[in-house]
Amino acid sequence: MKLVILAGGLGTRLGERTVEIPKPMVRIGGKPVIWHIMKTYSTYGINEFVICLGYKSEVIKDYFCNYKIKNNDFTISLQDQSVEYHNNHNEDNWKITLVDTGLNTLKGGRLKRIEKYLDDGINLLTYGDGVTDINISELIEFHKAHDKTVTISGVHPPARFGELSADGDDLISFEEKAQTSQGLINGGYMVFEKELLNYVSEDEDCDLEIGAFEKLTNEGRMAVYKHQGLWECMDHERDVKHLNKLWDKNEAFWKVW
Repeated sequence: MKLVILAGGLGTRLGERTVEIPKPMVRIGGKPVIWHIMKTYSTYGINEFVICLGYKSEVIKDYFCNYKIKNNDFTISLQDQSVEYHNNHNEDNWKITLVDTGLNTLKGGRLKRIEKYLDDGINLLTYGDGVTDINISELIEFHKAHDKTVTISGVHPPARFGELSADGDDLISFEEKAQTSQGLINGGYMVFEKELLNYVSEDEDCDLEIGAFEKLTNEGRMAVYKHQGLWECMDHERDVKHLNKLWDKNEAFWKVW
């Protein structure tokens, strides 16, 4: 079972942060957000990843090609270029396939272009910018039990502003960045059967949600796993600051490892 990560978008809403790097490489606590996502899945035994690249693909390739150097202390001999590492990371069992899927390709086209790297049967899919405390094992079991082509995770998005509750003119509660109580959105963290690939093409303008998911929904082939826990997306500068603040305060709800 492999995890596909869609990591090719432009990330324009993050402004200057994504001039030099793609959005999945924006850091939380010194590590790229894509690393946090992979750590979550790895905690549940998913250690094979296929990353769909596009914008600034070379940055993600460089990070993983030089992972040991970027994540360890070391001594290098300039005479013979030998390297002695002084500490170890915990990702030795990760196997990562990095695939350029086009600069402007939409999600469906990206997925189809990595078809040959997927396992037969069940695979996993998510975006490269959302973190959550979802139980991946329970999500997979839910998918198996419902016999659908795709299961998406329905999440409650965080409120963009603080929520106020009033009794007349008296303020009775104030919650900063509270989780909304109603309404679900697709938070990524999806499970799919390989037959999903029959609904997409390698065309650059082939989307996933608009097109494939709409058709599968009409055919009764989509399920939704309603996650009652926390989920947040690194979409704007305020999200970067908020997620880093949670990490620094040891309140990172997605840190299940």
